Amino acid sequence: MLAYSHWRRWQRAIAAGLLTLLLCLLAAPWAGIAAGNNLSGPSRAASDSLRTSSLRTSSLRTIPISEQPFYPELLATAQRWSDAPLDQVVGDSPLETLLNFYAVMAKVNQEVELISLSAKSDPGWFWSEAARQRQEHAEMLFSLAVQALDASGFAESIRQNMAEESAMQLKQLLDYIFTHSTTPLEIPDSAGIRAINSQRSKASDSWTIPDTSITLSSERLASSRGINFFFTATTVSNIRRMFKEIDDRKVILQPFATPTFYKDFINTPGFLLPPQWYLRLPPRLRTFLEISFYEQTIFQISAAAVTFAIYAYSLCLLLLKLLRSYRLSDGQSRRQGLGWTMDNLAWRRVLLLLPIPPITWLCNQFTNNLINFTGPPLIASTYFFSTCFYISSSFFLFFLLEAMGRSLSEALVHLRGGSSELQLRRVSNLMMPICRVIGGLLMLTMIYRLLIELGLPSTTVLAFSAVPGLAIGLGASKLLGNLFAGLSIQTDRPLRVGEFCRIGAHLGFVTKIGLRSLELETMESRVTIPNAIADEENIVNYSRRSNNSNNSPMQSLDVRLNIDRHLSPEQIISLLSKARKHVHSQEILQDPLVSIEQNNADGFTLICFSMVAVHDWRTYLDIRESLLLRLQQILDQVCRSRIVLSVNRTTSSDQITQLTKLITEAVHTDPKLRLRSCRLLTISQVNYDFVIDLESSHTNYLRFKDGLHRLNQALLTSLSTHDVKFIEQTSLDMPISA
Repeated sequence: MLAYSHWRRWQRAIAAGLLTLLLCLLAAPWAGIAAGNNLSGPSRAASDSLRTSSLRTSSLRTIPISEQPFYPELLATAQRWSDAPLDQVVGDSPLETLLNFYAVMAKVNQEVELISLSAKSDPGWFWSEAARQRQEHAEMLFSLAVQALDASGFAESIRQNMAEESAMQLKQLLDYIFTHSTTPLEIPDSAGIRAINSQRSKASDSWTIPDTSITLSSERLASSRGINFFFTATTVSNIRRMFKEIDDRKVILQPFATPTFYKDFINTPGFLLPPQWYLRLPPRLRTFLEISFYEQTIFQISAAAVTFAIYAYSLCLLLLKLLRSYRLSDGQSRRQGLGWTMDNLAWRRVLLLLPIPPITWLCNQFTNNLINFTGPPLIASTYFFSTCFYISSSFFLFFLLEAMGRSLSEALVHLRGGSSELQLRRVSNLMMPICRVIGGLLMLTMIYRLLIELGLPSTTVLAFSAVPGLAIGLGASKLLGNLFAGLSIQTDRPLRVGEFCRIGAHLGFVTKIGLRSLELETMESRVTIPNAIADEENIVNYSRRSNNSNNSPMQSLDVRLNIDRHLSPEQIISLLSKARKHVHSQEILQDPLVSIEQNNADGFTLICFSMVAVHDWRTYLDIRESLLLRLQQILDQVCRSRIVLSVNRTTSSDQITQLTKLITEAVHTDPKLRLRSCRLLTISQVNYDFVIDLESSHTNYLRFKDGLHRLNQALLTSLSTHDVKFIEQTSLDMPISA
């Protein structure tokens, strides 16, 4: 019981500052809030019985409580609770439970009134230590009295608050019954219950107050006290309806009466006792603040409105920031090299969701225990905040598991000595589905708990959960097949994230291997292939794996260049030499191979095969395009390095002898060009054909063509100076006479 008092005291301390700030906003009345009165308990027997009782009192004499048969026992019970208030209210007979409850509630009301009257004499704006101790004593007695009510008819989220409210209403109902009864009320003890059962056709451990529907019933507890009598759940659910019937009736004063107990409770902030600063407000201001609209005062309505506005603003602000964090998708992050920062983004989302559950809980405690909502507004606000609390908590747990998964993935990569983003993607690809499954299970648990809090029986919730389970069981064959196939792929590892593979008709890089499907980034689009289909297809993996698992996989790069030009053996040798020299100079090309093969047409094919450490189409195509373009340039450079110069047959022998010298001098004008040979290979009836083979050391294709341009200009000038007439100047792509 002391723990309960400390809990209440701690709740008041949390919201005391908020309640003080809200007081300045209560300058004008607010519009009333309509509230229904549809509580559990569909029966109207309570109302009918009370109407019958009131009709009887109009014609029959009512018996004062002091003349009731139980009154001496009531006085003894009250004295016992004054001397030793450490017993329990629940007793082993209707007499003991009913009188204990009635005496204790009267004692609580007396303590609250005495403490309230001491507000003016108690210095300061807050209760003194002595007043707080008396208040804790009253709250302890009140909690014992509330335990006599079976509040299982209320939803779990509102059970405690509605039980406390019902206890006060029940006390005033008993005031009315005990003072308006026209017949002596014989409340049975244990022997009386046995005597009543002996006269019944069927024994029952219950007793109903005559002319009412207030029933006490017993249940066996696992304790030494055996049978204990409680106010039944049906009675507790109908208390509010019965209370409305007698709320406006005239109150007959007697020593145990509490005519303003419930009204004082609902019209003032705080729990049983209002804060001292509130009681010391000017009477006119308090009268204004306690103007009631459907059992809620101006103070309560205004404070609740401000609370809901602040909560809605905070919730929207945090959720908008959370949504903005998704502007950069995971795929964009991978392409931009931000994989190592995804854990920071995940933890940022966790921090954005972290304040929502405690803020929701504080607002719920503030409206229920400090503002002191009652009735339907209490139910509505509690349901609202409970829903927000469990939904936000479920998302918080899911995002927490996701952030933990990303951080754990990074830790595992560093632990294995890795540092590449590809390794992080692979480990995350295995860790994240596991963490998300666990987070999803936690979310389902929180939703299940929410349904219980909202009042659904656990059996009903389980029945509802069986419906999607049945649907999954009927249509989950493909899902289960994909899950097992995904497990097989993760175990056998025919392919991994970042590898270049062909799966059926699709060729591309593996970007994701999930529990249900894998993603393949082809040149045209991103293809999602179910794991079961991928497991059945022939998988061609073009990636080469090293013994060290930390090294990145190597993807094969196969470039083929069809050549339909006529090349001499020397040109073919030069082509292979230059191509091999180029691919060996490229660090990104690993283990390159350059060769030629005869094709079916009149020509051959230049083959360049190598391994590259790339994991996306953009980089792969850039490398392939660059290599293919450079091979085309090398081929053109080799072709243009052989020049066929045809001179007229009328050229003299001295000019022909001098021609080789002239060509050599023209070639030497460019230091990057070297004359490999200059041979007279063909003598025909009309011309002599000189074949000039050049060797170029130009590293740039454009510079080579500039050097060839200067060579041609020098040849034209030299031949024109020495009056050497030539027929044509051709390169390899022109026919050469044998």
